Amino acid sequence: MKRRGQIDVAVVGGGVVGAACALVLAREGLDVALVEGREPLSWSPAQPDLRVYAFAPDNAALLDEAGAWSAVRDARAQPYRRMRVWDAGGGDELRFDADALGRTQLGWIVENALLVDRLWAALPAAGVQVRCPARVEAMEQDDTGVTLRLDDGSRLDARLAVAADGADSTLRRLAGLEVAAHDYAQRGVVAFVRTGMPHEDTAWQRFLPTGPLAFLPFADGLSSIVWTLPDDEAQRVLTLDDAAFGRELTLAMGGKLGQVDAASPRAAFPLKRQLAKDYVAGRIVVAGDAAHVVHPLAGQGVNLGLRDVAALRDGIRAAQGRRVDWAATHRIERWARQRRSENATAAYAFEGINRLFSNDEMHLTLLRGPLLGLAGKLPPLVDFFWRHAAGQRAR
Repeated sequence: MKRRGQIDVAVVGGGVVGAACALVLAREGLDVALVEGREPLSWSPAQPDLRVYAFAPDNAALLDEAGAWSAVRDARAQPYRRMRVWDAGGGDELRFDADALGRTQLGWIVENALLVDRLWAALPAAGVQVRCPARVEAMEQDDTGVTLRLDDGSRLDARLAVAADGADSTLRRLAGLEVAAHDYAQRGVVAFVRTGMPHEDTAWQRFLPTGPLAFLPFADGLSSIVWTLPDDEAQRVLTLDDAAFGRELTLAMGGKLGQVDAASPRAAFPLKRQLAKDYVAGRIVVAGDAAHVVHPLAGQGVNLGLRDVAALRDGIRAAQGRRVDWAATHRIERWARQRRSENATAAYAFEGINRLFSNDEMHLTLLRGPLLGLAGKLPPLVDFFWRHAAGQRAR
C-alpha cells in the first residue's frame, strides 16, 4: 500500500531507457515521476545524431504500445532488410534476409536524439511528472518505499525507484550496488559516410583483426559506421583528414561498397563490459546502462535495456491482473534474477565473438570464416540467431 503523498515509481535518468520506462509504466496506470539533470536537446533532421541504434522489432512494439513509435518512425527510422557478416581473413558470409525470415524488415536504424525527443514529447499525455533539471543527491529507504532527495531542495517518495541514469549511475552508487567492469582497450569510432555503391537497406559488418567494422544503412543514401579499434589506432583515425579517413574506410571494407567518403564529423567512445553484481537493493532497481554495458558489435545495448523495461512492465501487468501487489519484494527480485541472467549471458557472448574475430592468430583466422559460412548454410541456426536478436522466442 502507498503512503500518503507517495507515488508508485520514480525513474531516475531521462535517456532512451529511462524515458521509455517512465512512459511504459505510466501507460500501465501507475503514478510515475521522471528525474533528469538536464533537458534533452531537441532533435533536428538537418543534424543527424552520430549515436544510432539497430532497433529491434520487439522494442518497436514496446514503444508502439506506449504510443511513441509512430512519431519516431514517421520522423526518420531507416528500415534494414538484410544483414551481411563476413571475416576479412576469408570464408563465406553469414546472411540474414527479411524475406527468408518472413518479415517486412529486420529492424530500424534510429538516432538516439530522435528517440529521446519523441519519448519526452509523449510523457505529459501519459501523466508522467517530470522533475527537470533535478539530480538525486541522497536517498533513504525502508520496507515500504524510497525517498529521493533532489538538488533542487525537493523530495520524491516512491514505492519503487528505477536507476536508469547511465553507466556512472548516481542512484546505483547510493544504493550500494557494485559493478564488475572490464576495459576492452578499444574505442568505437562513429561517423556518417557516403558510399560509391548503394547500401541496399543492408547492415554490413566485416570482422578485422583490430575489431569489427559496421556500416548501417541510413536515410538519404548515408551510412552510419561503427569502427571498433584499439585505443591508439582510434585516436589516429580521429586525426585523419576527410580524404584519408575515406581511403582507410574503403580499404577496411575491402571495397564492398565502393569508395567511401566522409559526410560528418567523427567521434569515438570507449568500450567496456560493465555488469551490476545485483539488480535490486531494497526498493531500488537498476536498468539499462546502469545495470549492463556491453560490446556494441551486435548493436544490442539499448535493446537489452528496453527489454529490462518490457520485463518489468510484464511483471507489473501480470500482478495487477491477479490483483496482487506488483511491488512485492519476491516479484521484483524475480525480475532482477531473470534480467541479470539474460544480460550477463549476452554480454559474455558478445565479448567472446569479439575475442574470436578481433585477432590475427593463424589458426583462428583459418577457422572463423568457414564457421560463418557454415552457420549461414543452416537455416534453423540463422532463424535461431535472428529471433534471439529480435527478442523473440525460438519456434
